[in-house]
Amino acid sequence: MGLRRKNRAEEATRAVPAPPVPGVRPGDWAVELRGVRRQYGRGNSAVHALAGVDLALPRGSFTAVMGPSGSGKSTFLQCAAGLDRPSSGTVHLGGTEITGMSENKLTALRRTRLGFVFQAFNLLPSLTVEQNVVLPMRLAGHRPDRRRAAEILTRVGLGDKGRRRPGELSGGQQQRVAIARALVTEPDVIFADEPTGALDTTTAAEILGLLRSAVDGPPPTHSPQAGRPHGATIVMVTHDPVAAAHADRVLFLADGAIVDHLERGSAQQIAARMATLTAPAYAGAAA
Repeated sequence: MGLRRKNRAEEATRAVPAPPVPGVRPGDWAVELRGVRRQYGRGNSAVHALAGVDLALPRGSFTAVMGPSGSGKSTFLQCAAGLDRPSSGTVHLGGTEITGMSENKLTALRRTRLGFVFQAFNLLPSLTVEQNVVLPMRLAGHRPDRRRAAEILTRVGLGDKGRRRPGELSGGQQQRVAIARALVTEPDVIFADEPTGALDTTTAAEILGLLRSAVDGPPPTHSPQAGRPHGATIVMVTHDPVAAAHADRVLFLADGAIVDHLERGSAQQIAARMATLTAPAYAGAAA
């Protein structure tokens, strides 16, 4: 690689912190990562999955995270959600530092303050739709609130499906159940990992619309968060520019670092920005 091309590559992969959000005070952050690194292995064989991530995401926001294969997207989500521990740095969720928490405390936090939506629906086939939705309440040791479950099922368009089994529903309907399950405890943050990856284009658009409305709309009436001035906070990992276009902000990862961002970008703008992450300069820098 020539000196000029090498310099361009180094500039391209230099980590940049996610820029501040105007009008947001430090106490309003839903997710905050400072100097987060994640290394697997040691010595020459070490893999640096995250290389110093700094960001703060406000409450009531929808953030998409994109990047080439191997860029660190999944590791980022796992560290941010307390599913994996960073090698260094700190993670705060809703103002609570989780980095040094015991496994028992992390499990309790995930059950009460976080929601998850994955590409796989992860519904229990032996339970009804309603029972699947209130499962996080049971796991947290709380009495299931059927009224709140019914309200949320109505919000996701499944108000008449509470007594059905997952096997009686379409793929799109099952993902709606998964979203209702994530929303039922009114978590601080919902982490979504490729939530539309197994769905057709039309159904995917409907699911993304539901996620968007969860951010834009107020909390349910029968919710401990009723009266809160904002809706849900969502962090979504995706490879799809169309899905990312539903977010308020898109963060781009390359080689374990945030290298770019886009505010309210169109699918075309996001796709164009993604194309630069696989350009020769990046490929040369990663080699």
